[in-house]
Amino acid sequence: MNKTVIITGGSTGIGKATARKFASEGYNVVISGRNEERGNHVAQEISKTGATCIFLKTDVQKEEEVINLIGKTVELFQHLDCIVNNAGISGDNSCFLAEGTTENFREVIETNVIGLFYCMKHAIHKMKDNEQGGSIVNLASIAGLNGIPYAVQYCASKHAVVGLTKGAAVEYATQGIRVNAIAPGAIKTDILQAAIDSGSYTEESIAETHPMKRMGTVEDIANGIFYLGSEQSPFMSGAILSVDGAYNAN
Repeated sequence: MNKTVIITGGSTGIGKATARKFASEGYNVVISGRNEERGNHVAQEISKTGATCIFLKTDVQKEEEVINLIGKTVELFQHLDCIVNNAGISGDNSCFLAEGTTENFREVIETNVIGLFYCMKHAIHKMKDNEQGGSIVNLASIAGLNGIPYAVQYCASKHAVVGLTKGAAVEYATQGIRVNAIAPGAIKTDILQAAIDSGSYTEESIAETHPMKRMGTVEDIANGIFYLGSEQSPFMSGAILSVDGAYNAN
C-alpha cells in the first residue's frame, strides 16, 4: 500500500517541489493551499506523471479547515503517514520591529505558529491510529536559529516552530511519531522575492551571507524534507536539519 503525505502550502515554491519529490517516490500526495485554481493546476501537473496527487483548499489559520484536510485525506487513502507543514508567510520585511504593526505580527503568528499547531495536533491524532506511526516535518528557517534584521516577526514565528518541533518529538518519541524540522537558508521562492522587491535586500547581498555564495533551490530543500519525512531517517526525531549553504557554520 502506498504511503500518504500531506503538504500544506503545496502549490508553490518549496511545497510544490516537495510534492513532486514525494510523488516521484510513490506516495499518495495531498497538497493544500488557499488558491484553488493554482492548487488544482499543480495537482493535475503531478498527476500527469502517473502519480496520485489531489488538492484540497485549506486555510491553516482556520482549525475547522485543517480538520477537514486531514480527515478527508484519511477518508480517501485510509491512513496518513507524513505531513509537511510548509504553509507560511513572511509578513512585512520593510522595517525594524518598532515600526512594524501589531496586525502584521499577529498575521505571521497565526499562520506560521497557530496554523502549524493545528496541523500537528490533528495529524498526530490520526497517526496514533497507524501501526507504524507517522512523521511530521515542519518548515523552520535560518530565521528560527538566528536573528535577522527586517524580519523580527518572522524570526519569532520560526523560533516557535523549532520549539514546537523539539517538544513534540520528546512527547511522542515512544508512540512511533517522529517530529523534525528543516531550516532552509535563503531559497529562491516567492516569499524571498517579496523581501527583495520591498528593497530590504538584494539577491546579491543575500547570497553573500552564505559561505557557498549562492542562494539555494527549492529542490535542495525538497530532498531534505523527503529524507526527514520518509523511512530514510528512522532514528531521527527532534532534529533541526540545516540546509543553508553553511550559513550556520559561519
